[in-house]
Amino acid sequence: MERGSVTAGFRRDPGQLIHRSLDFKSQGAQCCKDKKYREAIGKYHRALLELKGLPGDDGDNPAATGATQPGRLTDEQRMAVENIEVDCYNSLAACLLQAELVNYERVKEYCLKVLKKEGENFKALYRSGVAFYHLGDYDKALHYLKEAKSRQPTDTNVIRYIQLAEMKLSRSTQREKELS
Repeated sequence: MERGSVTAGFRRDPGQLIHRSLDFKSQGAQCCKDKKYREAIGKYHRALLELKGLPGDDGDNPAATGATQPGRLTDEQRMAVENIEVDCYNSLAACLLQAELVNYERVKEYCLKVLKKEGENFKALYRSGVAFYHLGDYDKALHYLKEAKSRQPTDTNVIRYIQLAEMKLSRSTQREKELS
């Protein structure tokens, strides 16, 4: 059997993969709305998995040429993929924050993925700040929280976390002074 025919047998239409991914993302949103967070997390992961089979996912981006050769993504498809990824990672972080035992490392990881694509995303900035706060990195927490505050200055959750992070930092500064 030829190598090319094996991979061609496993390659699916990008439009079909994107459509399936959107379906899983929608199911995840519904689960989230119904407060079924674990189920929602599974749906968002599945949506992201569907996108893994797309061309250019292995680091080299054949879609960057803009060519519409077989197996390559159109500009519209690339935009759709990016939007799905941002939405899924943002929603995953939101769902994880609802867990009884929150995995803040994971929340941070997902938020940073969103911020890599959309550096001014308010929700990702806020959730990154919350994650860094709970991980004990108050300087980074303040950085992300202040960025979030610059986007939405009156958000009470952001303001509260800024105050908490500043209190933690001033306590640690006070302890350092006492020890020296």
